Amino acid sequence: ASGDVPPLDPVATGQALAGDGRMINSGPLDGLSKQNAIQRAIELLEERGTGRASKTYRLRDWLISRQRYWGTPIPIMYDENGAEIPVPLDALPVLLPDATGIDMKPKGTSPLGGVAAFVETTTPDGRPARRDTDTMDTFVDSSWYFLRFLNPNDDTQAFDPAKAEQWAPVDQYVGGVEHAILHLLYARFITKVLFDLGYVSFTEPFSALLNQGMVILDGAKMSKSKGNLVYFTEELDQYGVDAVRLTMAFAGPPEDDIDWRDVSVTGSQKFLARAWRLSGEVTSPVDADPALGDQALRRVTHKFLAEVPPLIESFKFNVAVARTMELVNAIRKAVDGGPGAGDPAVREAVETVAIALSLFAPYTAEDMWDRLGRRDEAAGRDGLVAFAGWRKADPLLLVEDSVTAIVQVDGKVRDKLEVSPTIGGEELEALARASAAVQRALGDKEIATVIVRAPRVVNIATAK
Repeated sequence: ASGDVPPLDPVATGQALAGDGRMINSGPLDGLSKQNAIQRAIELLEERGTGRASKTYRLRDWLISRQRYWGTPIPIMYDENGAEIPVPLDALPVLLPDATGIDMKPKGTSPLGGVAAFVETTTPDGRPARRDTDTMDTFVDSSWYFLRFLNPNDDTQAFDPAKAEQWAPVDQYVGGVEHAILHLLYARFITKVLFDLGYVSFTEPFSALLNQGMVILDGAKMSKSKGNLVYFTEELDQYGVDAVRLTMAFAGPPEDDIDWRDVSVTGSQKFLARAWRLSGEVTSPVDADPALGDQALRRVTHKFLAEVPPLIESFKFNVAVARTMELVNAIRKAVDGGPGAGDPAVREAVETVAIALSLFAPYTAEDMWDRLGRRDEAAGRDGLVAFAGWRKADPLLLVEDSVTAIVQVDGKVRDKLEVSPTIGGEELEALARASAAVQRALGDKEIATVIVRAPRVVNIATAK
């Protein structure tokens, strides 16, 4: 055969083709592409009241029945006629037998099938019966574990419906994409079953979802076969858990992948050391009144206190860490070239750093809290920085005394003016025109337009 085989023509053959194409002999769908035809068919069904669009989820039963030892025994027994009989409530839970001596090798049957002491039992009315020898996958347990967490030590029930009513559903679910198509789907299914049975009053187990990224190496998912591995225990041994934890938080948004080649655990370690050293330099007493301290540093601290909580709530952990680094730099300048380590504002700022770091580097933060004299031994755990609580920002300290206004001429920055935050547009324009740097940039050029965005920007454009 020579040349390409021409595609089959449905008009000539009278046979429908799979794949993409345009509809023929389909009434109102003629001429439409496959995707558009599907959408139009749904619209027609809805218009006629004979159908509607819906999503179909496919649940596989392999998570219920596994031929292996580990897992949850299925509480079902079978009588001599093969009839299914639920294990009575007073005989639950069904416990796995001791694994000693059990052949775990795959052989076409469940390992539990060879344990006569486990398999052979009796029905509630005393007749011989055999236990189900399969086990349920661990996904079955994890599909409702968030409810078990409400009262994990209660041996009388799976969970307390009253506590589920009080605490559930879960506010935030964090998981990878593989969870979204497995665990998340099964947890939703189990929750809907519990709702239908009247155990819970909600049909969705989680209120919000965040799919976090992976830690990769050289642009690829880590794999033993590829040999591109970073051994976590080695990183912890070399840098410490706080530095590794901070590195992961600082690397980028949690929903993005992190390439371990692009991050610096050493940098995190050095930053934590800088913050820790500050806690040992503070000389003001614990009860020093921060209001008597340096106001410039206090404004930086309270701006930090106001900005970080919404960053944490929106999962911008990397930005929150960056703000903490900026605050440490500001404290360092205040100690070395400003009011000094004995200023009450310095103590307030360093304590704020310790509180913030308790979110990312708890061991460093607790040691800082202790060095600052804040740890209360008598208060037990309540004396730890982890229980100190976030301090409220003083609104008066959030009001800026001045702001920097940028003056541009034809798109190039020519001057920066320190002005009042409440300055008007006309006054700001007048100051910009009077600037010596701006006048030099203008020369004998004619001003075409002036755009003022008080108090931040003045943009002057000249005639071409």
